[in-house]
Amino acid sequence: MSDVIQRLTRKQIAARIAADIPDGSYVNLGIGAPTEVANCLPSGITIILHTENGLLGMGPTPPPGAEDPDLINAGKQYVTANPGAAYFHHADSFAMMRGGHLDYCVLGAYQVSITGDLANWHTGAADAIPAVGGAMDLAIGAKSVFVMMDLLTKAGKSKLVSRCTSPLTGIGCVKRVYTDHAIFDITPQGTVARDLVPGLGFEALEKLCGVPLRRGT
Repeated sequence: MSDVIQRLTRKQIAARIAADIPDGSYVNLGIGAPTEVANCLPSGITIILHTENGLLGMGPTPPPGAEDPDLINAGKQYVTANPGAAYFHHADSFAMMRGGHLDYCVLGAYQVSITGDLANWHTGAADAIPAVGGAMDLAIGAKSVFVMMDLLTKAGKSKLVSRCTSPLTGIGCVKRVYTDHAIFDITPQGTVARDLVPGLGFEALEKLCGVPLRRGT
């Protein structure tokens, strides 16, 4: 490993995720960092974005000065509506999520285990404010669950772990984890690390994570 690791920015991580979502997919973007994916979708394809507060056909963030106070996502951020967008009741939105009608969801996380367990609604700390939202519904309802997160906490601990210590959102639900260091595929044969950032070797990444990894192609 070189002395300098070229970690990805949030926008670069979002662009990697956007490039992996197939044309015609129905996708929910979780609160926080995952919302950036909406601004990185490639042109020439149709990705239908869903937000759990009742909008199907969500567009990118509006430019400054063009915000519509009636158009927000589940994180209370201003959004736009693409032509043909539909608005509906919150209960109908959750029925879409729980009923297996979404192809992908992109969620943030406090921890992801190497077996695909997800912890993203509560840290477990006594003074933490729980914020489950629709994460549990998405974790079990979406056909594929992607996670977008920094690999390390502010204290330098890996958020990819052998076993989650924070309260679980879903068990064995995560398919792929996108981080500022690498992408991790959760497979029955183990966690596969690929697309490591420049300056980061496989052995150094495995040491950072503290969990067994497999080399990806």
